[in-house]
Amino acid sequence: MVFRQFTILLLASAIALLTTLAQAETLNVRLVLSDNTPPYRQFSTALNQALAASKADVAVVESQAGISPQSGAGIHADLVIAVGMKAMEFAIARFDAPVLGVMIPRMGYEALLENHPAHHRFKAISAIYLDQPWDRQLNFIQAALPEHKTVGLLYSPNTHITLPRLPRGMSLNAQSTRPAENLFATLESVLTNSDVLLVIPDSEIYSSSNVRNILLTSYRHQVPLIGISQAYVNAGALGAIFSLPEQLAGQTGETVVSFAKNRRLPEPQYPLLFSISLNQQVARSLGIVLDSPEAIRERMTKAGEGRQ
Repeated sequence: MVFRQFTILLLASAIALLTTLAQAETLNVRLVLSDNTPPYRQFSTALNQALAASKADVAVVESQAGISPQSGAGIHADLVIAVGMKAMEFAIARFDAPVLGVMIPRMGYEALLENHPAHHRFKAISAIYLDQPWDRQLNFIQAALPEHKTVGLLYSPNTHITLPRLPRGMSLNAQSTRPAENLFATLESVLTNSDVLLVIPDSEIYSSSNVRNILLTSYRHQVPLIGISQAYVNAGALGAIFSLPEQLAGQTGETVVSFAKNRRLPEPQYPLLFSISLNQQVARSLGIVLDSPEAIRERMTKAGEGRQ
């Protein structure tokens, strides 16, 4: 009888130990969205699909910045994935776990680290940027508009940018401007001496109140504008390269699986995959002949960029 009780106790202890070990192996991820709009919902759905397909032992609890999750509120987080700038700022301030920011521009990420230096010293923070690397953007312009050699660029004084090394034959006409004082005077100057205007994620210049007038002014100067999203193309930009939420979610899923194995975040990185969008109607209005996105991507591939 005593031996039987001892055996049962030993078996129960073994089961408890195995359960604890299994729980320890599960990576608990808190997914924090900036809001509930379609891009964030698309990212969430695609990330969960990517993690399910990976067969990794990952448990995801989703919430919005500033709002507690409906279930699993007390779950320990091994990793926080913050989607969008609002979520990133919230996650850095509220969680002790490593934070991976996604769908945030590089300049926004670097500004957050400057504003929260103590958090960065005591926990791992990294990002998968929303914007495209300089080389990719310039290769896109060169592949789509080979005759357009001078690239115009506007940036605000508070925007820290490292001007890129240009492909052979291209030149850069970059000017700083204070949007509240002389945005359109500077824009006129840039357009007068440029073949194409390249948008960067500078919210001071490319605010919702300025974008339409910038597009109209560039169109009046017959200078094509290259945007940073499908919305720009829809509004009248000649073209854009950008990464879809689903593409960013796939890259995030790979990062989560890697983190589950080694508990280390990679260095901040640009999107691996991107999409190309063109506005053929605007091209015809400007007298520009554009090839197909596939042909442009093929040229970019030959130049070293072209992952889909």
